[in-house]
Amino acid sequence: MSSSSSLGRDVLLGIGLIGAGALVWGTLIERNAFTLRQIEAQVLEPGSAPLRVLHISDLHLAPWQKGKMEWIRSLASLSPDLIVNTGDNLGHEKALPALEETLRAFAGVPGVFVNGSNDYFAPEFKNPFAYFAGPSKATKVATRLDTAALMEFFTEEMGWANLNNSAATLTIGSRRIDFMGVDDPHRCFDSLSRMERALESIQSEDFLSETTPEITMGVAHAPYQRILNDFVTQGADMIFAGHTHGGQVCVPGFGALVTNCDIPRDQVKGLSSWRHGSRTAALNVSAGVGTSIYAPVRFACAPEASLVTLTAREG
Repeated sequence: MSSSSSLGRDVLLGIGLIGAGALVWGTLIERNAFTLRQIEAQVLEPGSAPLRVLHISDLHLAPWQKGKMEWIRSLASLSPDLIVNTGDNLGHEKALPALEETLRAFAGVPGVFVNGSNDYFAPEFKNPFAYFAGPSKATKVATRLDTAALMEFFTEEMGWANLNNSAATLTIGSRRIDFMGVDDPHRCFDSLSRMERALESIQSEDFLSETTPEITMGVAHAPYQRILNDFVTQGADMIFAGHTHGGQVCVPGFGALVTNCDIPRDQVKGLSSWRHGSRTAALNVSAGVGTSIYAPVRFACAPEASLVTLTAREG
């Protein structure tokens, strides 16, 4: 065999071994390497005490994922002041009992939530290369989930505020916080007009009671630019979103290959700023805790929840 043929064979073998190793790492190790990301966002008025927000998103929970359930429950030991849940909780048709068992660890903690598409529809197999052509599309054969039961659990048992195309005010200690949110933008379930009317209603109550919120937050599952822009226009100081999985499969030194929406790649996960017009809001996009059961892999993008400590601006 010629030296050039031997070299070509060795190169192909090396590429194959690297690919196999990456696949093993992404499917067996990294997707279960649950990580708590702790960050600080300076968005409160000067002199304000810190507010600790646990941001959980994209659990995609299946009933057999005991390790994931245990890790999520362990986050209750952080004693957050507020929980923000940005959707895609369910990852299987029979996941709701497991989700309820998991999230009861946070009973008594104030919270807000919005839905993602996987809170409406069971997961399906999708060609992963199709994401390079643009955001994923809905199918006509998707199995509907018991979304009503999920939302009843959140609102009635957990006491969390439903922000799907709505707005709400929470009092945490002596602190008044206003929220606005939309239903899943990825499936075009959002209605900014309904949200804006709800926000106007609670702002009218603020005016009549002569109180003002310490901060206004926007909450959405998918961080599409039209949603982020409207949040900023409506006065959001802080925005929470998920959906992107941080790209899920990333290239070290390059980052996410896709975002599954129209947010810029460099804002696919973590804390950044979103500017629209003359206003700017802090934006935290969670890379999420889970993956679809049909795409159980993460690479250079560990599963995560975020403990976001809101602190006072300088000056």
